[in-house]
Amino acid sequence: MNLLDAFLADGYLRFAADDATLAWARHALPFAAAAARDPAQAHWLRCGGTWFVGVDALPNDARGCVADGPPLAGAAMDFIRNGLGLSLPLHRAQVSVCYPGYPQPSPEESEAAYRFRRNRDAAHVDGLLAEGPEKRRYVQEPHAYILGVTLTAQTADAAPLTVWKGSHHIMTAMFAATFAGHEPETWPDVDVTDPYQEARRQVFASCQRITLPSAPGEAVLVHRHLVHGVAPWGEQASGSPEGRMIAYIRPEFPAIAAWLDAP
Repeated sequence: MNLLDAFLADGYLRFAADDATLAWARHALPFAAAAARDPAQAHWLRCGGTWFVGVDALPNDARGCVADGPPLAGAAMDFIRNGLGLSLPLHRAQVSVCYPGYPQPSPEESEAAYRFRRNRDAAHVDGLLAEGPEKRRYVQEPHAYILGVTLTAQTADAAPLTVWKGSHHIMTAMFAATFAGHEPETWPDVDVTDPYQEARRQVFASCQRITLPSAPGEAVLVHRHLVHGVAPWGEQASGSPEGRMIAYIRPEFPAIAAWLDAP
């Protein structure tokens, strides 16, 4: 099975560290660490201070360059451009950092939400934003893909990324059915909460949960409809003083129709 077939079947691909991606990760690390320590970014600390969400926290440009550093390159980016045919400008990366004890209860999260985070890794599809007091879900961020590049070293049980293998097939079918009869420009106004939650229950019942620990310079490409989350920090886990840090690249399609139809 070639890489494209594997990605389309499973919904994710792992890429070993190569010279280009590792060079990018080493250069980006001090900038990412500075962002996580920046008092101006403190609003991104969640889960009792054990998770720095860090949306748009890395000061990279559209090529992935941070300050005078190299562009984001390597096998993963080659596959995105040549295998998926995507050459979108990169946005400022999310700097996701987990610390020992993740997750902890916090005022911004209900007890039910905390249990779901603890027991189900807060499993979700990116780009579905919860709005209003009822937390209804709408497609507001039509990401083309999710690419995580690991910046720090840690043990395998230090809050690794988790994915539900093949779950994007269930989710894509659900979105297609939910948006049937709606023009693409109206999709951000369509409430997907109920079909999304039902599809996620199907995912938990039928798809294999896989943990994806990673080392600096390694990359994981995640299909935009794949259900994924973060496992708790293990009792015996250890890692960098900077925490378990991953930079996530999530460029958006210029037209939302591609969010449903593209590979």
